[in-house]
Amino acid sequence: MKQKIKPFVLPIAIVVGFLTHQWCDMMSFLMPYVIFSILMFCFCSVDIRSMKPGWMDLCLATFQIAGSLGGYYLTKAICGNEIVAEGILICILCPVASSTAVVACMIGANREIVTTYTMIGNLMVAFVAPIIFSFIGVQQTMPFIDSFLIILKRVATVLAVPFFICWIMQIKIPKACKKIAKYNEVSFYLWAIALLITLGQTIHYIIIKGDGHWDDIGILAIMAFVICVVHFGFGKWLGSKFGDTMAGGQLLGQKNSSMGIWMSNMYLNPLASCILAFYSIMANSFNSWQIWYYNRDKK
Repeated sequence: MKQKIKPFVLPIAIVVGFLTHQWCDMMSFLMPYVIFSILMFCFCSVDIRSMKPGWMDLCLATFQIAGSLGGYYLTKAICGNEIVAEGILICILCPVASSTAVVACMIGANREIVTTYTMIGNLMVAFVAPIIFSFIGVQQTMPFIDSFLIILKRVATVLAVPFFICWIMQIKIPKACKKIAKYNEVSFYLWAIALLITLGQTIHYIIIKGDGHWDDIGILAIMAFVICVVHFGFGKWLGSKFGDTMAGGQLLGQKNSSMGIWMSNMYLNPLASCILAFYSIMANSFNSWQIWYYNRDKK
């Protein structure tokens, strides 16, 4: 029964987020607690001591940096639209979702590989994003160290705290860690709640602030689809070269939308964040199909 329901959970979260966007905006304070809980389940389920950086991590990070800057400057050269260019920049640069392992492991990806780049990818963005925002966006006068610490604080609070708690638990109280890991499936439903809130927030913003910018928003929706196809396609191809097709696709395709939206509102034109709402709908619709297809093949 659970396997039959899972493919529909994410689409339902998207629809509910759209219909209840006003309430989602008011529930944004819950996000840190939801993400923290998801990561506790994920980190307790992985052998942290076996996590090792590899060449695929370097390739994924390089793609994000080169792709985001290349996409920004190419868009500026072709159409000169700053909002669209910034949207493409933030969509490609946006770090991998903290809870990527939740969906990735449901479709056969290696948990250690996924968790390793989740850490590396988020820390990479914390270091690279302040450099990029020093010459792109509305905060170009902000000192690098200030911008770095602001972004690092958001990354570290969400990722580092549950990571080190689980690491200590695996060393000192492994039985408790294994008991939490038994209920790992709960993280999938928590991820759906996080998606609902994040998507609802952005849809609420689009409705409130979209007047006069519908052309830009329409272009951002199209570009979100293009980037989503490229991310999952290239990610799967790259993953196949390193022995884990699903991990590659998820690590490049699944984005930390809430982090990307915050960076966009903080450093860029806030309308650029609309691309992440569209991207989130497309990526999670594709993930729902992958879950259904994977479970069908297992029968």
